[in-house]
Amino acid sequence: MRRTFYEFLMTKRHPGNNDEVAEFANNAFYDQSFPKQSKDFDEISKYLEENAGYLPSMDIFDKAFSEYNEQ
Repeated sequence: MRRTFYEFLMTKRHPGNNDEVAEFANNAFYDQSFPKQSKDFDEISKYLEENAGYLPSMDIFDKAFSEYNEQ
């Protein structure tokens, strides 16, 4: 069974790391409203565009989601 995007993203968490995907993961960890059960690009993208002030560019999400799809 395929894991959710959030579960994948949490494997990228590395506090203190300056990598943009790691920073995204670190911030998403503290976002209590993040759609943790979703595997859907559009649902997560819409949420981030409307609610994630911690994400400086949607390109970071696109990169992370592309890695998620490659697994």
